[in-house]
Amino acid sequence: MIKFLDLHKINHRFETDLKKQFTSFLNSGHYVLGEGVSNFESQFATYCNTKHCVGVSSGLDALILIFKAYIQLGKLQVGDQVLVPANTYIASIISILEVGLTPVFVEPELATFNCSANQYKQHITKKTKAILMVHLYGQLANAKAILELAENNNLLLIEDAAQAHGAKDSKGGLAGSLSHAAAFSFYPSKNLGALGEAGAITTNDNTLATVVKQLRNYGTISKYNNERLGVNNRLDDVQARFLSVKLQALDQDNQNRKAIAKRYLANIKNSKITLPYYDGSDNHVFHLFVVLVENRKEFMDYLEANLVQSAIHYPVPPHKQKALGRFNDLKLPITEKIHDTCVSLPISPVMSEDQVKKVITIINNY
Repeated sequence: MIKFLDLHKINHRFETDLKKQFTSFLNSGHYVLGEGVSNFESQFATYCNTKHCVGVSSGLDALILIFKAYIQLGKLQVGDQVLVPANTYIASIISILEVGLTPVFVEPELATFNCSANQYKQHITKKTKAILMVHLYGQLANAKAILELAENNNLLLIEDAAQAHGAKDSKGGLAGSLSHAAAFSFYPSKNLGALGEAGAITTNDNTLATVVKQLRNYGTISKYNNERLGVNNRLDDVQARFLSVKLQALDQDNQNRKAIAKRYLANIKNSKITLPYYDGSDNHVFHLFVVLVENRKEFMDYLEANLVQSAIHYPVPPHKQKALGRFNDLKLPITEKIHDTCVSLPISPVMSEDQVKKVITIINNY
């Protein structure tokens, strides 16, 4: 069986260093917001070319804290509208609703799965105060054009970079540095994945960084001195140490993913399969390799019968989820088509050449 994602094999490469880090963590006697967190924050800020990185408990919490901070700073108010891609993972929508803001669903491009500046522009009203730009599946949205749109309309631009660690634009700008603030997830399946829950916020805004640091830790400016009403959304120190180890391999792992994607794109020749758009640059790190297939169940059953695992990201769009019942009547045909026909093929930095070749052959024989 070719696994969709073999996390054990991915992490086994780091076993010796991960064990050393755990031993160091255990011996430190300082288990919350310790040296591991501060070291990783410095390393990841440098990696993303931003002034600040604030480690938090998950990607969702990263988004929520950004919005909370902007509300406390007076740059957003409860009820303000936030433009967001309709085909994103539901966490993007949850973060907006959790702080009392209003999501406005924007249809994506079918080719790239991302929203363009023009698509966002069509939805701007007097109530619009922010854009949540999602780099879906690991491919950067056109951040330069979207940032220009945001600044011309006095809007905040926030990146949901949960799937885009290490993606670069044509000028070398990295995911996490292309907006006013960005949220990352380090869920174990991500290109940079922890061995548990973890996330981070990156920004060049000194004031924002100060506020989110306070908010993640009960709103404290020093121990038992609470300046704000905060929460407990701290990054676990042991996960931070693991992330520091794995960060060293991120660029090479992304290159491995892109090499597999290029082989898929060059060699999958089946008219029943719509391949994803890719311009061959570093703007895509292929967290996922997503194709569109009309008869999805039949295709996935065929793959399973031929010992190839696949997955769906995501089977139900946010506006059709029971939890978001107030939006169930929205008609978003492009989003719905993507969610009805998308299939994620195996792609990871530890796939062998034979495995990639087998996936291609099986799909071409479908």
